[in-house]
Amino acid sequence: MTVDVPSSLLAERPSFRALYMPKLVSVLREGYDVAAFRADIVAGLTVAIVALPLSMAIAIASGMSPERGLFTAVVGGFLISALGGSRFQVGGPAGAFIVLVAAAVARHGIDGVLLATMMAGVFLMAAGFLRLGDFIKFIPYPVTVGFTAGIAVIIFASQLKDLFGLTLAGKEPGELIAKIEALAPAFNTVNPSTVALALLTIGLIAGLKKVRPHWPGMLIAVVAASVATWAFTLPVETIGTRFGGIPSMLPAPSLPDITFAKMQAVLPDAVAFALLGAIESLLSAVVADGMTGRRHRSNCELVAQGVANIGSALFGGICATGTIARTATNVRAGARGPIAGMLHSAFLLLFMLLAAPLASHIPLAALAGVLTIVAWNMAEKHEFLTLLRSSRGDAVVLLATFLLTVFRDLTEGIVVGFALGAVLFIHRMAVTTGIEEHAPLVPPDRADDSGPRGPYDPGLATDSKVVVYRLSGAFFFGAASTVGVVLDRIADQRKAFVIDFAAVPFVDSTAANVIAGIGRKAERHGVRLFITGAAAPVRRALLRAGARRPQVRYLPRIDDAVREAHRL
Repeated sequence: MTVDVPSSLLAERPSFRALYMPKLVSVLREGYDVAAFRADIVAGLTVAIVALPLSMAIAIASGMSPERGLFTAVVGGFLISALGGSRFQVGGPAGAFIVLVAAAVARHGIDGVLLATMMAGVFLMAAGFLRLGDFIKFIPYPVTVGFTAGIAVIIFASQLKDLFGLTLAGKEPGELIAKIEALAPAFNTVNPSTVALALLTIGLIAGLKKVRPHWPGMLIAVVAASVATWAFTLPVETIGTRFGGIPSMLPAPSLPDITFAKMQAVLPDAVAFALLGAIESLLSAVVADGMTGRRHRSNCELVAQGVANIGSALFGGICATGTIARTATNVRAGARGPIAGMLHSAFLLLFMLLAAPLASHIPLAALAGVLTIVAWNMAEKHEFLTLLRSSRGDAVVLLATFLLTVFRDLTEGIVVGFALGAVLFIHRMAVTTGIEEHAPLVPPDRADDSGPRGPYDPGLATDSKVVVYRLSGAFFFGAASTVGVVLDRIADQRKAFVIDFAAVPFVDSTAANVIAGIGRKAERHGVRLFITGAAAPVRRALLRAGARRPQVRYLPRIDDAVREAHRL
């Protein structure tokens, strides 16, 4: 995959200092005034209100006590924002980790989880310093959608017991099939009050999102369910009855039990934590970039995630990572920089100090309702169905990743999905590669102005309004990240730009989604995007990914696009 780009647009290789400087330093150097601080206070408070019930719910679903989710959000979230490579990243416990943490708790206990979290932090720091952040971006889009949807299914299944108030004879299994087999006979123990509270929570969150989208729906729903439980003395399980409440302060930092045998035992869990944490945090940073037009430093972000996981484990927290929902909330609330994320952690600590006794009255059915909404939002239903219809190859990669994640193991789903994506790429390259009969091995020289390409036009390179660049070769997941960064950089400098696909034999779903994302960003910034020379299969792939009007216009030739751009 090659991109013809003017050399003036290509950045020099960054220094170590530039690569690992936290965005907090960059923001402060640019100038940080009182107005920006006020905006960050509002954004931090908004995110803290969202994170409060969510952090406790994720910890409980992971087989831990609720305060460990708060410890993670306070300590891990603060370190991620203070040291990270993204201006807007908000960290804390993530729903994606529920499956892994719950399995690790069952195998190794709480001390084992804390040790695995610390080891994962070391692995993440090493990955950042080895500059592996760029390679994580190469995961094919169907793999990302597949494992995210699989995690959503598992999260929902993990909440069935608390959604219905079921009473089990023994311990609830972690595996999906075994879980369903254990829950099915217990459905005669359904608690109507629990079901009513869960429905109240889900209905309030969904309803407020439609009529009052800026209100903290999750917190309002949890408070309403708690008030109903107290007012009507409902016979339901609460945080107080199961856990005895939550502490009103952070514990003193301490190391878990560390032995060589224990490290060997938890090594697979630590690797899984690190892999998922890297993927989840960089995906979240990319989402923030798309919403704001800024760019994160992926390797700096990995180092910060590593430090945050070590810090979280020292204070008794679980895995910390960048979270897409809270990061998006932070951006929409008007955050100006990392201080908003740091303030979110400070507000959560303040809530713990002041409102810890009230948390005992929160019904577990309400927190299960919160996670049901989280699972529904994680599922990426539209993207899942689009990929199923896009091509048989993408559908196979998607379904393999999804099914392995649900019924086998998250890491196995990612590895197999990536391998299938690579095989699919090789197959597509073989299909699109042809050999012209009697063609010489070394083509003869010819003049630049001969053939269909036409003479060089210096006006295209010097046009102050329009920039043109040409892609050549297979545009697939391995090249999508690098090409996307180049296209993004060019898009910042013109009012209209043209991407020529005449020399691109095929586009996979990952690359097509990169182009669709650039089109959405261009529309937000008032930039017109033109795609020229796209063959019918390439155009269909781009359209399926959402690269369509009004964000993108398709024309047969570069000249047509340039003339159209100058008419604007």
